[in-house]
Amino acid sequence: MDESLQTFINIFQGNVKKIIIPNIQRDYAQGRNTEEIRRVRLRFLDALHKAVTTDRKIKLDFVYGDLSDDGILTPLDGQQRLTTLFLLHWYAAKKENVPPAETEFLKNFSYDMRPDSREFCKFLIDCEVSFDGKLSDAIEDSAGFPLGWKKDPTVNSMLVMLDAIDEKFCGVENLWGKLAGGAISFYFLSIKDLGLTDELYITMNSRGKPLTDFEHFKAEFKSKLDDLDRELSDRIILKIDTVWTDLLWNYRDENNLVDDGFLAYFNFLCDVILYRKGGTPQGKSRDPFDLLEEFFEGDVRENIDFLEKSFDCWCELDKREKIPDFFADRVSKGSRNDKTVNHHEAGKIITYFDNINFFGDCVKSFNKKFSLGKVVMLYAFLIYLLNGKNISDEDFRRRIRIVNNLVTNSGDAELSNSETRNNGNRIPAMLEQVDNIILCGKILRSDEIHTANHYNFNETQLKEEREKILWTETNPDKAELLFELEDHYLLGGQIGIVGLEHPEYFSRFIELFKCDYDKIACALLVMGDYWQVENNGQRYQLGSTRPQSWQNLFHKSALTEGFEETKDALDLLLYGTQSLTDDYLQKIINDELAACERKSEFDWKYYFIKYKEFRPTRYGKYWWEKFSEEPYCFVTLYEQQKRSPNSYQPFLKAIGVGEFSRDDLGTRLNLGDFYILCKNDSYVVKNSSTDAEEDRLKIIQHNGIDTEDRIKKFKAWAEGYLY
Repeated sequence: MDESLQTFINIFQGNVKKIIIPNIQRDYAQGRNTEEIRRVRLRFLDALHKAVTTDRKIKLDFVYGDLSDDGILTPLDGQQRLTTLFLLHWYAAKKENVPPAETEFLKNFSYDMRPDSREFCKFLIDCEVSFDGKLSDAIEDSAGFPLGWKKDPTVNSMLVMLDAIDEKFCGVENLWGKLAGGAISFYFLSIKDLGLTDELYITMNSRGKPLTDFEHFKAEFKSKLDDLDRELSDRIILKIDTVWTDLLWNYRDENNLVDDGFLAYFNFLCDVILYRKGGTPQGKSRDPFDLLEEFFEGDVRENIDFLEKSFDCWCELDKREKIPDFFADRVSKGSRNDKTVNHHEAGKIITYFDNINFFGDCVKSFNKKFSLGKVVMLYAFLIYLLNGKNISDEDFRRRIRIVNNLVTNSGDAELSNSETRNNGNRIPAMLEQVDNIILCGKILRSDEIHTANHYNFNETQLKEEREKILWTETNPDKAELLFELEDHYLLGGQIGIVGLEHPEYFSRFIELFKCDYDKIACALLVMGDYWQVENNGQRYQLGSTRPQSWQNLFHKSALTEGFEETKDALDLLLYGTQSLTDDYLQKIINDELAACERKSEFDWKYYFIKYKEFRPTRYGKYWWEKFSEEPYCFVTLYEQQKRSPNSYQPFLKAIGVGEFSRDDLGTRLNLGDFYILCKNDSYVVKNSSTDAEEDRLKIIQHNGIDTEDRIKKFKAWAEGYLY
């Protein structure tokens, strides 16, 4: 590859006779007046200012273009930098009264996109300006400056940049001499020298109107790389401009830019580097230029090696198998709400994230909605690609399932990078855990974690995954049955509610939950006291027609009690050889109701099973103030966590008359001049105006259990009393 180091002056002393910005390029944008572009402009000028005021010369990013046989250079990448250099050299020449013979080459720089842009460049060369006030005002006041030029976006942007240059460089002595001495340079490559076709090159360098940080980021990145190792710098920058850009092209934005995609993945890699050192990006600036400073701290060569390999591995993959296809062959998108979505496929995992292509998702949205769970998942895939020669595809598919189960079943409490939250920043230990799982198929114990904070994934899930690893090793013929169970949308990888003791239950669980969920909730209550109680001791969880209720019951939590009782009841329902159908469940329900009526024993579970009002199509949440003392005094909850005006007392709802008082959170049923309350052993009728007790319907009980159906009794009593 024929590359040459050039300055804006000496490039015109070789094969280049003219530089003409073609009309296919965007307007000059570095002078636009937006906050983002102002920040980029000042950073770029700071870098140029440092080059002419210190011993640290700067080498800007590559300029690529088409050099014709007659010496006309048409830049395809580098237009913005070349224009700024043109303006800086013009400024130095005018301010220091450089002889025209030395500045003649400036006439050979022009814009071909609009007549106004082209004529303004010519005008600048000959105009005489004062540097006593605002430079743009002096230019506009010069003879021959038509007001119409101000409407040209390139002219307007150039004027803004000239004011910024004047403000930044007004105190620099011998600016022209420093520019002529090579303080600022760049590498120039023609398309032909680079060996690229026009089509590929345009694909790599198609850019929309908005200016991004990327050009300036690359310039600063290259400068830092040059200081470290010129050969390394050339290799990395060339990859950025070619194979890495080609990699990211499928994820370009609406302006055909890959800039944000590169910066997003760079941000991800910087975060990984930080996590692997035990740190956290939380509270730190993730501005690309601040990330660059962070990247060049510590073991810089190790960071660069990680960066290069972490891009190259996706490029190598893309040659063998397109990245979306790679993920689609290993990941399916699941649903926690729709039981028709999840379909187990051998060798694949099911994720509940919104995008199965973790790499593409990172490139498109890392700084927006790329959660910590996605960070861990993408890291797991990256570790595999970086070490693919040592890990078989079969082993990886098994190991990524373990990681996926851990991520899926670790909530916000575990997936946290905060130093201030309980148990601190867990991500460093999680990534160390992922390293061992993907590389060795082993889950580390807490005392084997090397990071200062050994807390990582959900402890219950870690324990379960260790058990499943051993179980699948001794039961390889049943492993796929286990994986199919894991993929059930009610379980999401945590199968403790079924357990490993009875593999025959795996398929029976799947069969059971093809049935009517309302019937399951009733039949399971016949099998045992399967409800779970949250730590406040008053909020109870049972099954309902909504999947969230079952997911709550089937995922063991330190915040609830009764998981083992749920498991015991489920075991009884799964036991046996009967086909698990709606008819089978209905028979269990009917037999239980008949037994209660035969014995005249009507506990609260009888009412729950018999009357649909006790089972609203909500979250299966109930509120008992005193469950053991007053089992008939509870309300159904409309929301998951709290009592609300939509809550109601089911013993009042089931009688089928009146309206609930929203102010009393569903415990008072209004009937015109009366209202009714349900007590543990009676219905109480009170006057709506005076709250005086008007009547009380006692329910006959034995040992605290109804011996008559109180709902039937109330309906019969109400016909004579209320109407």
